[in-house]
Amino acid sequence: MTASTKTGAVKGTDTGTAAAPVPAAPALDADALLDDQDIRIVVCCGSGGVGKTTTAAALGVRAAERGRKVVVLTIDPARRLAQSMGIDSLDNIPRRVPGIDGEGAGELHAMMLDMKRTFDEIVEAHADGERARAILENPFYQSLSAGFAGTQEYMAMEKLGQLRARNEWDLIIVDTPPSRSALDFLDAPRRLGSFLDGKFIKLLMAPAKMGGRAGMKFLNVGMSMMTGTLGKLLGGQFLRDVQTFVAAMDTMFGGFRTRADATYKLLQAPGTAFLVVATPERDALREAAYFVERLAAEEMPLAGLVLNRVHGSDAARLSAERALAAAENLDDIGIVDQTAGKAGLRDPADSAVTSPEDPESPPSPARSAHTEAPEHAPESEPEPEAEAVSVEQLTAGLLRLHAERMQVVAREQRTRDRFTALHPEVAVTEVAALPGDVHDLAGLRAIGDRLATGSVPAGAA
Repeated sequence: MTASTKTGAVKGTDTGTAAAPVPAAPALDADALLDDQDIRIVVCCGSGGVGKTTTAAALGVRAAERGRKVVVLTIDPARRLAQSMGIDSLDNIPRRVPGIDGEGAGELHAMMLDMKRTFDEIVEAHADGERARAILENPFYQSLSAGFAGTQEYMAMEKLGQLRARNEWDLIIVDTPPSRSALDFLDAPRRLGSFLDGKFIKLLMAPAKMGGRAGMKFLNVGMSMMTGTLGKLLGGQFLRDVQTFVAAMDTMFGGFRTRADATYKLLQAPGTAFLVVATPERDALREAAYFVERLAAEEMPLAGLVLNRVHGSDAARLSAERALAAAENLDDIGIVDQTAGKAGLRDPADSAVTSPEDPESPPSPARSAHTEAPEHAPESEPEPEAEAVSVEQLTAGLLRLHAERMQVVAREQRTRDRFTALHPEVAVTEVAALPGDVHDLAGLRAIGDRLATGSVPAGAA
């Protein structure tokens, strides 16, 4: 049963009493989203560890095999994307992904954000050769480009703007940075853009011009916003580096804020679609709800929610309560056929020793060794027999495992219902939990199929 047809009841968090039925969430049509030629950017966002990278890669594969020319931009340090796409390594340059199949298939490219290299590209694009070299070699710039809080998110948006401006791809899919909070992705570009505007220039130039103790005192107050990395550079050499850096970058600072604002508007444009990715866990869906609300407040287009790693059971008709009751009944019977139980679990090689032999067949090695042994050979110690497990015991154990699974299914359903009750307008597609990790194109295709069909494992409703 898909997300579009499910209904459920939300239990009260304090009293446990049943509330009004939760209306069905609309279904997210992933294929319609990918086929829409007006959609040029898809942003996969959400908290860490929910499958954003896998979702972005699977969408990229599916869109390419449906005829679009796609580039996937990832900021995932684990480099799982490169492995799953069969690329030895990803860097700041889009790489063609081999193996995209299907009639009328397009192209798939993938890249991994190099934060510092992207910053260097900005400098090289907006300064002449001599000035660019002076900036790139400046210690203050090197600290800023590599270690300033929010630089990664800003550079992700900068790279997105660069890719869109090239107009080389039909569709750009962005895997957002693994930030502590998903909201950092929206906040950081604006924060860093504000930090690198004219006020920042004045802040840096004032202590550099004043010099001496007065300058250092002013610097200690004004630069309190700097990261620990920059703080290590305090001193006379630092002031000289700042002065050199500001002199070289004087004409560029305003451009950072301008580009940040332009990319922000690009995210608000009709050609952009946000997909919030989450798992059916309380913290992940709480973060997803915050992000949905923030996107609405910023007037950014939300396509829907991808709910990853949803559990279910093919025996959903058997509830957890009934399974546990049946297991207890089997335990209470207490009738165990020990002989049958042992025979049923004995290794076939051992059973050949004790079973009657075919007269025409040669004796088993075990029996031959026994009959040919010397008459007075010392007997070996008998091996302790494994404790017999009856059919009843095995069945009871399986029933308990099923009960645990159904309890997980019920908990996830309640969590989804709470989200749907708060945001009934958000379209949802669900992806069943897989037994292992996705590590190749075939696995990404399987995820893409589930994204498109909204596959929910049996019994999840």
